[in-house]
This record gives sequence, structure tokens and C-alpha cells, in this order.
Amino acid sequence: MAEILRVDSGDVADVEQIWKTFVPSASLLRIDPENFAFRWRSATLSELSIVRYSLTAEVHSRVQPEDQLLACRSVVADGVLRSRRALIEPGIPWATDSAQVEAEWDGAAEVSALIFDRVRAQELARRVTGDELLSLRLTSVHPRSDLAARQWVRAFDYLLTSAMSLDSGDELIEAGLVRHALTTILGCFPSTFSSAITRDGVGVGAATVRKALAYIDDNAHRPITVDDVAEAAHISTRGLQYSFRRNLDTTPTEYLRKVRLEGAHRDLRNSAGDESVAQVARRWGFGNSSRFNSVYRQTYGRNAKETLGGG
Repeated sequence: MAEILRVDSGDVADVEQIWKTFVPSASLLRIDPENFAFRWRSATLSELSIVRYSLTAEVHSRVQPEDQLLACRSVVADGVLRSRRALIEPGIPWATDSAQVEAEWDGAAEVSALIFDRVRAQELARRVTGDELLSLRLTSVHPRSDLAARQWVRAFDYLLTSAMSLDSGDELIEAGLVRHALTTILGCFPSTFSSAITRDGVGVGAATVRKALAYIDDNAHRPITVDDVAEAAHISTRGLQYSFRRNLDTTPTEYLRKVRLEGAHRDLRNSAGDESVAQVARRWGFGNSSRFNSVYRQTYGRNAKETLGGG
């Protein structure tokens, strides 16, 4: 269940105390209590904090995470955001897992943030890509494109609204929100995640593929789906697709069908004549007899009925 925090405060001390609870590396170098207003809303999930706050004051702040992956958007009317290498345009999302980012503004600002523990983020990214050796790091504070920036903003609004309304027992929904948040960050900002899901070469995610193959071989006679295979291999369905294509030049669906067809062929050859082709086909997940016969003939060069009990 998400841990929800709502704060509306006129106390300057609350700002740094609350923010440092979520981002220990954050520091307020200066904050003017004149015309001060602070409003905080956050939802903390198992591996992720989703934060939106508004702060009206003259502010100078700094953040440089060591153990976190942080993606933010600061909307300010009169302010400057910068990393050590470049200015960051106000209103455009930015992300860091080590680079220092400073912000200064005088007036009202609204800040949105997705905050991951970096180790947990790397573990999840490895499951998504199938690359068990992936060293996750961001390679730029800036989004890939204007389209990526807009996508981050839309995704954040959805994530915050969904997380704030989670009920007890919504573990699957919570896990989906966490995964969605991470893939949003890693899809919108340049990182080593991008190269892991696009590079060629056998060996990447091979252990994951072996787990998937073993599960299919042991359970192809059951009504399993590709989602079941992905869960057994501890990877997302999309990550499983990437790993199969990269390592085997096929898809999980094609491999599952191949194993089922081989099982049906074996049962047809060993049949004592007390089963029909349709019964054998159904046992191996082929509900459409005509489709089964067509695929069987293409693969083995003869009709299934000719194989039935005939060796």
C-alpha cells in the first residue's frame, strides 16, 4: 500500500526536513521566509517515491544524489536551473543519478519528481532487459527530445494520480506503477539501459533465456502464456521478447509453438489409436484443428492423420 504524505505549511524548516527525507543529498543554500508558502504531496511505494510540491519563496537549492536515480521537473516563472555542464530549461524534465543540479528562483515554483533507489532501479532494469550484467547509469541530465519530455510529463501525472488512490492489497497495480515509472525515466533520458535493449550479440541475457526455455520445455503441455514464461524467468514480457530475438533470432511465442508441435508429433507417433488428431492437438494447445493440420503438414511434410499410430 502506498504511504501518502500531505503537508501544507508556513514553516520554512519543514521544507528542507521533508525534502531531505526523500532526497538526502538535497540542500537549501538559501530560502527567504518572506511571502513563503509550501504545499507537499507524495506517494511512497515499495521501490519508488512520487512527489509533487509547490514552494513560494526566494530559493537556492542543490541536489547531487549518490544512491538514487532522480527525475524532476521544475516549473518556475523567474528562475535558473543548471548542472555543472549546462543550463536546464525551466519546465523541461531533467534527471540525475550523480550529476549535481542547482536551482534558484524567486517566486512560485512547482516541482515534480520520481525518486528511485539506484540499486533497486538497476535490479529492475536488468529484469526488463534480460541483461544480468547491466550497470545502470544516466548519460545526460537532458531528455532525448521534446517528445520525450512531453511523454515524461504525461506519465508523471498518471503515476501520481494512480499512486495517491492505491488501496491496500493492490500489490500488482503497485508493481506495475513502479515498472512504468522506471521505464518512463529510462525511455525519456539517455542511459546505458538504451544500449542494453538495442545492442546485438549472443550472450546478453543468456541466463534469462535458459530459464525461459527450461520453463517452456517443462510446461508446454499446460495452458501457459508468454506472460507466464516471462514471470518464471523473472523478466518483463517485453524484455523476454528482446532476449529471445537477440539470442535465438526467434520469439517466445514461436518457440512455445515449436515445442508444442514437437510434443503433438511425438504423441501422434506413439498413439495406440485410441485418440483422434483433434484430441492430441487440443492437449498441446492447438484449439483449431485445421490450423494445426496446416502447420503440421508444413513442418513434417505429411498430414497429422498419416502419422497417427503409424510411426
